[in-house]
Amino acid sequence: MSARAAWIDIDLEAVRHNVRHLQTVIGDAKVMAVVKANGYGHGAIQVAEAALEAGAHGLCVALVQEGIELRRAGIENPILLLSEQPLDQVGDIVAHGLIATAYSVSYIDALANEARVRNVVGQEVHLKIDTGMNRVGCKPSDAVELGGRIMARSPELVLGGVFTHLASADDLDSDFTDQQISKFDTTVDALKKAGVETGWIHIANSAGSLAHQNSHRDMVRAGIAVYGIAPDIAIEHLCAELRPALSLKGRITFVKKVAAGEGVSYGQRHHFEKATTVATVPLGYADGVPRRLSAVGGEVLVGGRRCPIVGVVTMDQLMVDVGDQSVVIGDEVVLIGTQGSDSVTANEWGSRLGTIGYEVVCGLSNRLPRHYR
Repeated sequence: MSARAAWIDIDLEAVRHNVRHLQTVIGDAKVMAVVKANGYGHGAIQVAEAALEAGAHGLCVALVQEGIELRRAGIENPILLLSEQPLDQVGDIVAHGLIATAYSVSYIDALANEARVRNVVGQEVHLKIDTGMNRVGCKPSDAVELGGRIMARSPELVLGGVFTHLASADDLDSDFTDQQISKFDTTVDALKKAGVETGWIHIANSAGSLAHQNSHRDMVRAGIAVYGIAPDIAIEHLCAELRPALSLKGRITFVKKVAAGEGVSYGQRHHFEKATTVATVPLGYADGVPRRLSAVGGEVLVGGRRCPIVGVVTMDQLMVDVGDQSVVIGDEVVLIGTQGSDSVTANEWGSRLGTIGYEVVCGLSNRLPRHYR
């Protein structure tokens, strides 16, 4: 089958570079590369392999199936599940050697029972402590009991780590990160005083790794920074050395002259003030290009120049006002990435749409072919 005229380019050397750069930032701490959600839309297996080649210690995923996919690809490095999973999947966690996260008595007991049934010794578990995000994790006051319960389930279970998750690390004007770190440190001290062997201590996400040196500890869980995207535009100045790994591109499939006053796309929401040239590109909201991107000033690169998306983005196609540029069918259009001396970033889309770069890249459809280099 012929290649589609819309695709995603993934620069795996950029991934390797970003992991190496993060390692210089965090010093002796280890990098755990977060590859959940199909590697934030980049491809979990390919990104995982590149990150490990660059020195990452292990990987983090959200779902059991994501971990199994990596194991079936031949990856043997540590893979941490970031939250408790459905009880009927505990057997798969143990069978595939995934590191479990726990924060409840029932889950710890289920892990221990499954390990016993399968004659597994040393199933690794990390205890997650909620220090204020109020999403998942045990209360700090329950940590000693739960940590002791994991240790008491030896030899089936081993407490391999203790961690928390930062809620506002990308907000440099907030002191909430320091509050979380302080609460976490107090809890870890209580665990140690109670004789609980904590294993790996980890706090930092990408924003913590880049902006809060006091959060580095034994390892960091780096997600968005691995892909070369700033966690937030507020800390882009700390991300100058990161290289974006993803580019979203298409080719012009139709070119048409339109007269002043004519409209374009569904609802005729855009009318041209003067005669111009419209180029059609075979990308739409089914591919992850938001329908309203044109309404918030979305632009693409054609011939190294910025051109506005006009009219609502349709399911499979969008239209671009290329003005007086001479374009032909087959010319390359860059929606995210660099062409000539200009770039459009995922965070630019995020700023226009009132969201973040994470959502932009995670929303790119699997029907778009990924090309790796």
